[in-house]
Amino acid sequence: MAERGSTEINDRVVTRIASYAAREALDTAPRGAAAPNAQVRVHHGGAHVRVGVELPYPCDIGARCGAVRRQVAARVKALAGLEVPEVQVRVERLHSHSETGAQHSGGSDE
Repeated sequence: MAERGSTEINDRVVTRIASYAAREALDTAPRGAAAPNAQVRVHHGGAHVRVGVELPYPCDIGARCGAVRRQVAARVKALAGLEVPEVQVRVERLHSHSETGAQHSGGSDE
């Protein structure tokens, strides 16, 4: 059978998949938290992924980051067909319950 060509997945496409997958893993992200920020570099059939997230405080940070790693790797593999040898998760901010409540109630300390 003759080979008909090849398919290349643009880094931007994989970045969107990774961001969405991180959001799926953090389905209970704090109110007002920024969407996960992914950076991806596709190289030799693999994707090197970094994801920045905001988490509620208190929480099991290690477990939440592990869930993000697993979900991002699984979704990139399933949707883009790329191996993901490592997902680096960076916690950019922790939101306390009192902080998110004050932001959404419109109250201030003045």
